[in-house]
Amino acid sequence: MARYTGPTTRISRRFGVPIFGATKAFEKRNFPPGQHGPKLRRKLSEYAVGLNEKQKLRYTYGLLERQFRRTFEAAKRERGVTGTRFLQLLETRLDSVVYLLGFAKSRAAARQFVNHGHIRVNGHKVDIASYTVKAGDEIEVKNAPGSRQVATRFLEENRARNVPGWLTLNAEAFKAVVNRLHNRDEMEPGINEQIIVEFYSRF
Repeated sequence: MARYTGPTTRISRRFGVPIFGATKAFEKRNFPPGQHGPKLRRKLSEYAVGLNEKQKLRYTYGLLERQFRRTFEAAKRERGVTGTRFLQLLETRLDSVVYLLGFAKSRAAARQFVNHGHIRVNGHKVDIASYTVKAGDEIEVKNAPGSRQVATRFLEENRARNVPGWLTLNAEAFKAVVNRLHNRDEMEPGINEQIIVEFYSRF
């Protein structure tokens, strides 16, 4: 599956947030990249603001532009507020849910975990990272030593991370249930999805 494989700290520095997780390099140089170091930037145009917001969200979920735009178009066709529905579709991707449950250290690692067949949904193997989970779905790490060893390690590392209220995790059984669809308050707080909707409306 196509995915972003370029520099990560540079992208995080561009947007001023640790999109790919906190790193020592980002903490030491948390200003925009460039050979002249920290400097004041000119005011961004409306287009540039929309582009930056869209790119920040796209990198957060590790999607290429085609995948990202396809998800947005799907959100437009559904009932409800397009921006909120767009975030819901991104957050209920199987790789994103696996990450939120703590079975992986990052969304990129979660995608690999899913693609390698370590996850089952409602008793069936699902190795498609973009699979959309629904309320009532049961997600489980495959009952195999290798799969559960990896999950155990990450659950230990991610112990301090809170599992969202719309998910219920049984760490001892390596299982979780999707209780319901989440609301806007339970999603990415640093994103202005309305700017992204307006940006795509230009085309």
